[in-house]
Amino acid sequence: MGQIRVHEFISLDGVIDNPTWTMDYGFDPKMGEALGGTMDGCSGILLGRNTYEMFAPAWSARTAEDDPGAPFMNQTTKYVVSSSLDEVTWANSEIIGGYDPAVIEGIKNDHDGDLYVSGSGTLVRQLLADRLVDRLHLFVYPCTRGPGPRLFADQPEPASYSLVECQRYENGVLYVSYRS
Repeated sequence: MGQIRVHEFISLDGVIDNPTWTMDYGFDPKMGEALGGTMDGCSGILLGRNTYEMFAPAWSARTAEDDPGAPFMNQTTKYVVSSSLDEVTWANSEIIGGYDPAVIEGIKNDHDGDLYVSGSGTLVRQLLADRLVDRLHLFVYPCTRGPGPRLFADQPEPASYSLVECQRYENGVLYVSYRS
């Protein structure tokens, strides 16, 4: 039985929209190490349709020389949660249909290794509401975004998490890892 590990870039006010705004802070190499640690032990990627459609053209053209995460992103099986996507364009991708917690639970239980989720805000909010997220990896940026999609926008019930790890980077970003 694997775990579901979620990674998000998030503002202080909880916004997790398209992270182009993070460019203002640069990317500390230690952040890459933490991201790599998040992926360690993962043998599947779970993505919502929007994130899949953004990632597929961006990652499929990258090599290990371009980005050390490219082999993981390109060679790992990707499970795409979508009721509207008809075909995949990225190697090792499989459409699993619209969000169904039983299907996700089945993949989680039957999959060797953990499942990695990046972005995919709508999917992540559903996973959190259904208590399917085992680890939450947040890179908290020292800014507010105002309007925008939030990580915990409509969580129906309060939830508690246990801090596993915390790191501060020179660019002001804080990495926190929580276990549910």
